[in-house]
Amino acid sequence: MSQVAFIGLGVMGYPMAGHLQANGHDVCVYNRTTAKAQAWSEQHGGRWAETPAKAAEGAELVMVCVGNDDDLRSVVLGPDGVLAGMAPGAILVDHTTASADVARELAEAAAAQGKGFLDAPVSGGQAGAENGVLTVMLGGDEAQFAQAKPVIDSYARSAVLMGPVGSGQLCKMVNQICIAGVVQGLAEGLHFAQQAGLDGERVVDVISKGAAQSWQMENRSGTMLQDQFEFGFAVDWMRKDLDIALTEARRNGAQLPLTALVDQFYAEVQKLGGGRWDTSSLMTRLKR
Repeated sequence: MSQVAFIGLGVMGYPMAGHLQANGHDVCVYNRTTAKAQAWSEQHGGRWAETPAKAAEGAELVMVCVGNDDDLRSVVLGPDGVLAGMAPGAILVDHTTASADVARELAEAAAAQGKGFLDAPVSGGQAGAENGVLTVMLGGDEAQFAQAKPVIDSYARSAVLMGPVGSGQLCKMVNQICIAGVVQGLAEGLHFAQQAGLDGERVVDVISKGAAQSWQMENRSGTMLQDQFEFGFAVDWMRKDLDIALTEARRNGAQLPLTALVDQFYAEVQKLGGGRWDTSSLMTRLKR
């Protein structure tokens, strides 16, 4: 059993923290909206704190899952941030999908205080978090990874160290680049099937048994054919992630023409009022 803090109780963090408590760890949570932290505590039996620093006091591991680079800095740095509450030797595990730059920045700040840092973005969405089967891509020190992995395994089916600090975030960028292309291809394929007068469900049933099969096809094709998008990983979040990837690509020289194009398609979905729709809503812009 470890003493753990979890900062950020959104659609991902809330169930992740719950899995930690269910697996026997002593968990203290913090959330910007106090009522949500209190509700989590009542549901799962763990503790809650009024600041990130208070939540981190005495914790061997501090998990963070917030929105973006600025949100991350706001809960990690400063007198109320987790670094102020963590003891030397404790490890900060950042599950936010953020830039590799902020990962390196926070790792340096942690190291200056004798504290560890792992960037650890996740894949698997809300369902993966709720079912405890997330994929976690990590960057950082091997010894710190070995210490954190048994705890991370509470909500992950796979947790892999990709390299030094920042490598987890870079791997997550690859993940989002691939998803963007696959979703656009699936949207165009299903749209073509409908325009051609084919039974979309029957088409998916056939081609999903061949080389076209994908997670997106298996989990999103049915709702795409029914024009259902009020769920899942929001377009707003995907655009944030693609912006991170495109910014990194400009720095490292990678050519991402399809990713840039799909990012603009998502901008069109936002203009249609679909900022909170699932990423599979790329289908909507083809039907106008």
